[in-house]
Amino acid sequence: MAEAGNKELLKKIDSSRLPRHIAIIMDGNGRWAQKRRLPRNLGHQAGIKTVRKIIEAAVEVKIPVVTFYAFSVDNWSRPPKEIKFLMKLLEKYISRDLEKMKRENIQFKIIGDITKLSLSTRKAINMAKEELSNNNGLILVLAINYGSRAEIIKAVQKITGLARKGKMEAKDVNEKSFSRLLETGNLPDPDLLIRTSGEKRLSNFLLWQLSYTELYFSDKLWPDFTRRDFLEAIIDFQTRSRRYGGL
Repeated sequence: MAEAGNKELLKKIDSSRLPRHIAIIMDGNGRWAQKRRLPRNLGHQAGIKTVRKIIEAAVEVKIPVVTFYAFSVDNWSRPPKEIKFLMKLLEKYISRDLEKMKRENIQFKIIGDITKLSLSTRKAINMAKEELSNNNGLILVLAINYGSRAEIIKAVQKITGLARKGKMEAKDVNEKSFSRLLETGNLPDPDLLIRTSGEKRLSNFLLWQLSYTELYFSDKLWPDFTRRDFLEAIIDFQTRSRRYGGL
């Protein structure tokens, strides 16, 4: 029944009006585990399963870019054991799914400062980026140790550095030139943001890039968010009229 329902939803999606880029704040892993009286780590494991399902759906629908907010600069305040588990989970996910991503023609990109991550985590990330560098399908972006304010400050620092070298003047700074200096500079801005768990805030995520993004909030905790929920978010997006301040 679920599969039949998903097929019906797929028929409702207009392939000519797909979001070019979907950004996702995956919220609720810990609360999902707590509701079941389970360790928080099991919530993160369940969350990885949802990531896989959403990537599969994005490939099927032919979404060009999907960005997952995996670990923010503020997440370092969590217990060290939980952080270590999250990083090992990331390494395991990358190594386990690498061959599948190759077959599905998925590209892989990281935004955020990975220099603070462990050597083993950085090696796994860099290996995946290299192994998938020749692919040209879905661009899978993971935001790891990412904070939008830090990203914007770095872009300003780049501008001042270019100015000192005489490679950029004040007249050269505009929205397009500034956007190119962000970590997402070669990607389209998100057309759709999905956040789970009922929270309704951006949490320092892609603040510049989300200026004209359609926002979709789900009350479901991330491990409970299904392929059907993802398709319904796309359908909801396609019902909206995007005027960008016009009539």
